[in-house]
Amino acid sequence: MPFLKFTALRLGFVVVFFVICYSLGLGAVFSAVAAAVLAWCVTYLFFRDLRNEAASTLQRRFRDGAPPVRTSSELRDADAEDSLDPNTPVNSDRRQP
Repeated sequence: MPFLKFTALRLGFVVVFFVICYSLGLGAVFSAVAAAVLAWCVTYLFFRDLRNEAASTLQRRFRDGAPPVRTSSELRDADAEDSLDPNTPVNSDRRQP
């Protein structure tokens, strides 16, 4: 979640700075470049804690041997599948009651 918050914050700054630069008459391309650089500078200087949380979240997620992220419904499905007898015949052509 910190990664999404940080990304949304940075994109918000990009939009705000783009609108400001474009309204000053800098042109679309230069405004986009300036907005990206300014957004990076502001988030780098003033949002260190959120940036570090986002980086540690990504590091934990993509680390070798990290457990896969599963939702609660996926975990319930896995538990239900594990509780079934593997020798039970399955007839998928039969209509469910």
